[in-house]
Amino acid sequence: MKDILQELETRRAEARLGGGQKRIDGQHAKGKLTARERIELLLDEGSFEEFDMFVTHRCTDFGMEESKPYGDGVVTGWGTVNGRQVYVFAQDFTVLGGSLSATHAMKIVKIMDMAMQNGAPVIGIKDSGGARIQEGVDSLAGYGDVFDRNIQASGVIPQISVIMGPCAGGAVYSPAMTDFIFMVKDSSYMFVTGPDVVKTVTNEQVTAEELGGATTHTRKSSVADAAFENDVEALAEIRRLVDFLPANNREGVPVRPFFDDPKRVEPSLDTLVPENPNMPYDMKELILKVADEGDFYEIQEDFAKNIITGFIRLEGRTVGVVANQPMVLAGCLDIDSARKAARFVRFCDAFEIPLLTFVDVPGFLPGTKQEYDGIIKHGAKLLFAYGQATVPKVTVITRKAYGGAYVVMASKHLRGDFNYAWPTSEVAVMGAKGAVEILYRSELDDPEKIERRTRDYEDRFANPFVAAERGFIDEVIQPRSTRMRVARAFASLRKKKVETPWKKHDNIPL
Repeated sequence: MKDILQELETRRAEARLGGGQKRIDGQHAKGKLTARERIELLLDEGSFEEFDMFVTHRCTDFGMEESKPYGDGVVTGWGTVNGRQVYVFAQDFTVLGGSLSATHAMKIVKIMDMAMQNGAPVIGIKDSGGARIQEGVDSLAGYGDVFDRNIQASGVIPQISVIMGPCAGGAVYSPAMTDFIFMVKDSSYMFVTGPDVVKTVTNEQVTAEELGGATTHTRKSSVADAAFENDVEALAEIRRLVDFLPANNREGVPVRPFFDDPKRVEPSLDTLVPENPNMPYDMKELILKVADEGDFYEIQEDFAKNIITGFIRLEGRTVGVVANQPMVLAGCLDIDSARKAARFVRFCDAFEIPLLTFVDVPGFLPGTKQEYDGIIKHGAKLLFAYGQATVPKVTVITRKAYGGAYVVMASKHLRGDFNYAWPTSEVAVMGAKGAVEILYRSELDDPEKIERRTRDYEDRFANPFVAAERGFIDEVIQPRSTRMRVARAFASLRKKKVETPWKKHDNIPL
């Protein structure tokens, strides 16, 4: 018996070493942690239960039968994050470059199936050279099996991808189908075709970092939701995100103790909006002052900064926030901001996370580039996402809500539940100057008349009361009481039920 137990421990020690000490040292030399170290940091201490530690590949071509390392380049299992169950797989770059084989894929698929069956989030840590060439089509079939699980799990359990090394070719499509993608600066990259292929086909000279690094994907492509300085910071932030997310689409948002009075008033909000309607202000100040303990987890902070998306808590419960940012492009909606917000709204709706929308939008960004690139269809994505969402929806208009953009931003007409407005808000087809120039075109050569007409228009429409008279605004509220009013609104909506027409699925304007 002693010998058998000793053999077990010997085999376990060998499996834990992955590709060997030399390769582990090489991983550390690049500033990267190993797969097991990453899992240790991600999960609660001592909570990890590993699966398939002794799995080996089955390839006998190209001399592969001579080396069969335990685990086959991926560590899989489950554990807890702050006591809540999650499933995890971490590719091990020290074993055959973390390349994906048939058995490597089988391990990932098993974990994803278990996550689905048990209704818990799945977190994938990517650090891989791609498909294992020696296995040919078996490796590609493995990717296909993983992709299928990503599709089946979408909208059922949260899926989080953490890119902590290379992720190229077909491998990128698995994270692309997950809910959140995070990267590590200077050590991770994603692209469909690498710099060498790009040079051969298009004659472009580009580095891996420029083509698919963290900066590229957080600021330009919007593929990634955030980038962190190193592995340790990334994993700490993933733990923080998991705290905001429901375990699955049936469980409802997590509820945690809170130490912030829901009736707290913020007198400083009364002066947040400047008297000059063309002066910007920071919408994040409002978000932080409304949130429990000022805690805000922002998503895609570096992309389309004219709109803000992320999670806060109200009375200890997660709420998704979408807000126009007057500091950037005056808060206009454009293609990038519409896509960013639409995806976030759809995630929240899929997982029963209530939506809080702060509105200060002068309209859609004009210009030939926006029109040629399809602002009509891209803007419709946000419209469709809000109209389709059946979760509790509370909207607060702080200043401008003009034209079609007013309708798009979770208005009453898209089945908003509570639509509040500050006294500083203006709900109108357009700004006074533009409206007067159209309505009184014949008087444009008389500046005094135009100025008087503009003042008249502002007095009549540059306020929330016309919309309130028609019931499109439920209440005009004091800015200082926003947290209290919003918290009470969401509390009243906790049992909201909406019946929608039967359909196989919708046809969102993609």
